Amino acid sequence: MKTLLNIIWFVLAGFWLWIAYAVAALVMCILIVTIPFGIASFRIANFAAWPFGRTYIDKPTAGAASMIGNVIWFVFAGLWIALAHIGTAIALAVTIIGIPLAWANLKMIPLALFPLGKEIVPEGALAPPRYTRPQAYGHGGPPLSRY
Repeated sequence: MKTLLNIIWFVLAGFWLWIAYAVAALVMCILIVTIPFGIASFRIANFAAWPFGRTYIDKPTAGAASMIGNVIWFVFAGLWIALAHIGTAIALAVTIIGIPLAWANLKMIPLALFPLGKEIVPEGALAPPRYTRPQAYGHGGPPLSRY
């Protein structure tokens, strides 16, 4: 199902969003100072082209530099790419088949606005932590799961 959604997504919106992110990445890579923004944009371009089955999370090691970089990104690229997401979401929402794709497109806007300090991971990587039995009576048994 994810593959089918990704194919439909790529044909209707993913290709155009990939181009928008790639153009932003190329512009950002022209100057040496903005290469980290270009790398982030290329990373998000791949996510925007094939999003189903993946999600983004906050990177635990992100600090103040990511926050400052996100402010710069917002002004020069983030706002414009977020507008592209809104435009493609509106175009997708015209058809019944496109409504779930439009919703997925709108969920990508926070990443488009503030990409630094985020990590794109497979959806399965977000499994809840497993509970283990304490090492009681001096011997350890196999970990017990709550499932």
